[in-house]
Amino acid sequence: MDESSYLGPFAKSLGLVLDSADVDEVTAHWTVRPEMHQPFGILHGGVHCSVVETLASLGAALWLGERGRVVGVSNSTDFYHASTAGELRSRAHPLHRGRSQQVWLVETTDEQDRVVARGQVRLQNLNL
Repeated sequence: MDESSYLGPFAKSLGLVLDSADVDEVTAHWTVRPEMHQPFGILHGGVHCSVVETLASLGAALWLGERGRVVGVSNSTDFYHASTAGELRSRAHPLHRGRSQQVWLVETTDEQDRVVARGQVRLQNLNL
C-alpha cells in the first residue's frame, strides 16, 4: 500500500510531507503558516497534536499491516519551544508493539534542531 494514502485530507491540508515511512520509523516535514497560529501569533498546539497522531497512526498501521486497522486511544503532547514560522521535522518510532496495543513516540524539531514538541500516542490494534 502507498504510505501517502494513510495521510488523508486533513493531514495533507496541514502541508505534511512524508519523507520516509516503514514499520520502525516515520519521518515528515512541514512548514508553519500564519493560518496555523493561535491568537497570540504562535503555532497552535492542536497542529502539533495532529502531526503526532498522524505519524504514529501511520507507523502503527504499517506494522499491523493486513492483520487489521489501528485507532488512537490517547494522545499526550508536550510543547517546548514556540514556533511562528519555518520548517519543522517530525520523527515517529515505536515504544511498544503488542498484540492489542501499540505506543509510538513522535518528536518535532525546528531549523535549529531544537525539540519544539514531543508526543506519545497509544493505539488500539483492531484485528480483522
